[in-house]
Amino acid sequence: MNIIKQLKWRYATKKFDATKKLSSDKLDVLKQAFNLTATSFGLQTIKLVIVESETIRQPLVAHAYNQKQVLDASHLLVICVQEDILDTDIISYYNNIKSTRNTSETILKPYREDLVKMMQKMSKNERQQWSRNQAYIALGNLMTVCAIEGIDSCPMEGFIPSAIDNALQLNHKGLKSVLLLPVGYRDETDMFAAFAKVRKSINDAVIEL
Repeated sequence: MNIIKQLKWRYATKKFDATKKLSSDKLDVLKQAFNLTATSFGLQTIKLVIVESETIRQPLVAHAYNQKQVLDASHLLVICVQEDILDTDIISYYNNIKSTRNTSETILKPYREDLVKMMQKMSKNERQQWSRNQAYIALGNLMTVCAIEGIDSCPMEGFIPSAIDNALQLNHKGLKSVLLLPVGYRDETDMFAAFAKVRKSINDAVIEL
């Protein structure tokens, strides 16, 4: 697999073929890729909501400024953050480390306590922003994996989060939507697929010291 070739193949798909659906295997790759995304401290205060039902997605189009990709894509991925980060989240995370790696409490305790203190010093808004930063890491990871797997995608910030949250009842799950990523397969008539990719030269984009 030529990764650079696939990244050049990738573009923000404007028109999906609504008849083409991701296989369960492809969808599983995206699930695992999301779960394996690097996050600060490994805390994973983000969540992926996958919406396949067209009945559920239909009203979401209006909340995304009538961008049809939300409905025509095979699936809609909604990257969310927790409404807040609680002490129990941190404790649960370190318990998971302990059971997975058999790490001693003596080693884990100071790290756990320091992370609890760090989060407690932040305001709720600051903790949410901290989680939002992780959401963008996940978006980039998912887009790269999509390109490698030959899956088309379209990253979206252009939507009304509160409306999406209400429609998907994310508030009942303690979540807030941050990013949308429709995924599927491009329509052959999407003219944007043939456009040359416009980027700075490597010398303009990269500084080597």
